Amino acid sequence: MRIALRLAERHDWVKVFDPRGGSVFVATPAPPPVGADIRVDLTLEDDGPRVILSGTVLWRRDAGDSDATDPAGCSVGLSVGDREKVNFLNGFVRGGLINRRERRRLPLRLPVTYGGLGGPEKTFTSDINEEGLFLLSGTPLPAGTVLHFVVALPARDPFELRGRVTHAVPPGGEELAGMGVCFLPDAAQAGPLKQAIDELENSFLGGRLPDEIIS
Repeated sequence: MRIALRLAERHDWVKVFDPRGGSVFVATPAPPPVGADIRVDLTLEDDGPRVILSGTVLWRRDAGDSDATDPAGCSVGLSVGDREKVNFLNGFVRGGLINRRERRRLPLRLPVTYGGLGGPEKTFTSDINEEGLFLLSGTPLPAGTVLHFVVALPARDPFELRGRVTHAVPPGGEELAGMGVCFLPDAAQAGPLKQAIDELENSFLGGRLPDEIIS
């Protein structure tokens, strides 16, 4: 089930997100039932970034139970896998991604093929910036491993890169299983890679990326 959440101003995120419970309130005249699995299509500002969140309805408030100050809607408990998306939204609201006081980490699902222990492995990123990315994997490689990989970016030729695993997250915990990878570009790749991430960020903030990349 999909519901839309459109915020006119970036700071409206603070009004709907509860950091203590990791939930977001979505105003809707027909809130889904408690326990329903939900996809929230979030848009920030006119022609701003789109972020797709997933979770479960914790509670709902029907139109007959609401008033002018308490609109009908539902509270959605966000999945653990959306933690980086929430971090991005919090940074975007604070302005850190605009003035570069903190590093951008774009919560994007990009296809990646890398050299695993048993041969080529296909997976996706959960986030990316100019310094590195996080690869989803049920069998992450140990920290310190140097690997070769190919990452596909929209409207560009794939990038063939080297990277070093900085940390591994095994399956079974609260965090997404996978590994953080720091880029090791050669001198010829550094400039084009930064330009590609700049273009990716501009497209993301402008709401111009396809669903399969932001989902």
